[in-house]
Amino acid sequence: MGHAGAAAAAVRYLRPRSVDPLPRPELRCVRQDERAPVDPAGFRRVLGGFASGVTVVTAPAAEGERRPAGFACQSFSSLSLEPPLVCFMVARTSTTWPRIARAGVFCVNVLGAGQEALCRAFAVSGADKFAGVAYDAAPVSGSPRLAGAAAWIDCAVHAVHTGGDHLIVVGRVDALGADGPQEPLLFHRGRFARLAGG
Repeated sequence: MGHAGAAAAAVRYLRPRSVDPLPRPELRCVRQDERAPVDPAGFRRVLGGFASGVTVVTAPAAEGERRPAGFACQSFSSLSLEPPLVCFMVARTSTTWPRIARAGVFCVNVLGAGQEALCRAFAVSGADKFAGVAYDAAPVSGSPRLAGAAAWIDCAVHAVHTGGDHLIVVGRVDALGADGPQEPLLFHRGRFARLAGG
């Protein structure tokens, strides 16, 4: 099974591991006559207080496509050291995710301070996000590795899990690198931020 076939086998681990998966939690829908447990506006306000790094997740053009795929992503995290895994979350409504899933591989580009415009370009839906963007091919997947990124992580899709209105995408790290110490681009309370001092 190639990378694209692996991505299509979502919501399960692709290779047996020594760690047993946890049982799925019991889920239920909120009935029409009951309120949601948390107000969405309050949820966004409180969680917006958590500063996060900013990344752009890219993938090479899948078979039959002319352009590579990419989108701006705040919800990226390291996940496991053995085996080396990372994860990111993507909305189920994303039009870019199906293209990444078809490719079966991706590169996480960690943005540095001063790359706000690059992030905004990849946050727009429907545009040619790579117009005027300098990049080369990540060494294993061939995914776009954006010029000037603070770090890059080259991955293959390992598993996809459901998470409410998002998908949790787990990637197996095949290669990675960083261009020396560089101040990261942060996102906090709805705006870009930088580390104080330093």
